[in-house]
Amino acid sequence: MLQRQDRPPKARPARALPAPPQGGRLNLADLLPRRNTAMVRGLFSFAAALTDICAIMATATLSGVIYHLALYGDYGPVEAFQQVGFIICLLVLAPNAARDEYAIGNYLALKGHFSRSFMLWNIAFLSALAIGFLTKTSGIFSRGSVLAFYVAGFAALLGGRALLVRAVKRLGREGRVSARRIFLVGPEAELHAFTARYQPWKMGIQIVASAVLREAPENLGDDLALAAASARVLTPDDVFILVPWSRQAVIASAVDAFMRVPAAIHLGPERALERFQDVHISRIGPINSLYLVRKPLTIVEIIEKRAFDFAGALLALILLSPAFALIAALIRLDSPGPVFFTQRRYGFNQQPFQIFKFRSMKISGEGGAFRQAADGDERFTRVGKILRRANLDELPQLINVLRGDMSLVGPRPHALAHDQQFESRIALYARRHNVMPGITGWAQVNGFRGDTGTDGKMQSRVTHDLYYIDHWSLWLDMRILWLTVFSRKAYRNAL
Repeated sequence: MLQRQDRPPKARPARALPAPPQGGRLNLADLLPRRNTAMVRGLFSFAAALTDICAIMATATLSGVIYHLALYGDYGPVEAFQQVGFIICLLVLAPNAARDEYAIGNYLALKGHFSRSFMLWNIAFLSALAIGFLTKTSGIFSRGSVLAFYVAGFAALLGGRALLVRAVKRLGREGRVSARRIFLVGPEAELHAFTARYQPWKMGIQIVASAVLREAPENLGDDLALAAASARVLTPDDVFILVPWSRQAVIASAVDAFMRVPAAIHLGPERALERFQDVHISRIGPINSLYLVRKPLTIVEIIEKRAFDFAGALLALILLSPAFALIAALIRLDSPGPVFFTQRRYGFNQQPFQIFKFRSMKISGEGGAFRQAADGDERFTRVGKILRRANLDELPQLINVLRGDMSLVGPRPHALAHDQQFESRIALYARRHNVMPGITGWAQVNGFRGDTGTDGKMQSRVTHDLYYIDHWSLWLDMRILWLTVFSRKAYRNAL
């Protein structure tokens, strides 16, 4: 007898048992093909497409009307605004429908929607402008209203996607909708680990059943035969084979058994892969490999980033030269010693360089081990405290940027003592050196700066640095520079 349980089922000979997570009683409908599920998915796809239509048509009309009311005191050519909106709708919806963009499975998370929508939105907009140029109808639209529609329309598209993602997650947690129906097969321990670790039902994923494979090799054929037969009855969207990758013979037999089931087949995730965010199969010629980590920057990206850094640092040094002279004078008047503080640090590929900073501490002849600056440190000068609070002590690193030692944006270079301490204690810490270190970074603008005396504090900083490396773009650099100046978080924990 099949029953839904509160935890993954125990191993039983020649049985495929429904999995635990969703709670409630199991009825006959749970054992038959889900026609109602198909209907729900169809309705969701229609709602998702309708959301895009409403977002585009509303912004096309409102942006034009509001712009004309503000500048000319009339509504403008409303019918023309609607026609443009209709054309953009066709140019957006047709490709999205062709690539199944409106499938409910794409709305389990917001990740990926921005990049896919941004590219399509630009193509649709450029195509609409080309149509207007060829038909000689673009002259009736003002550039301001077109720009307003471009910005507002894309924002409305993303806003609609965000609302749908939130709705799918909530309904999934409540068990009212399932974006995917999956079937699990594997040893009992692996079923327990998978359900406990991922809790798919919280993401709108329904586990329709779990088939337990017994450890004895002589039982494998019978267990797989029953599992495959059960999967054909339950018609899941996906089958997850939760077998350790080292057991290649079992995996091969499981794949052969489920190839006759009309469902996507997945090899369950190894725990070692959880530390990597962009794992996928890569092919280089005839070689298939598991792609774990991308190269930090391509040649084109390196050139692009270096050009931006050099131009930005040169301009900043020219504009800030009066401030440099004033700060230098204040440092010399406040305490004896040099204006600049230099220290050896590791940069790209762990190559050492001398970093420049405005001196913020008193000169001391004391030797001994490295001691990190702390809040209330008696070594700070009066001017040094102000410089650190305002992040002004970092400005001389613009010289490092011009020299090619650093970038405007990147993981902050730590003292050598910190590198030596944390490389063996923090996973992937050394990967921070895969890009040029920066004057400011993603960790700093999110408030992770200052004291790093504990592994937890350093781990938070490293996590943000690795996110920056994996998601680098010139726009992200610009955003971080803006936040460095104008965000309160960037000044949090400053010493």
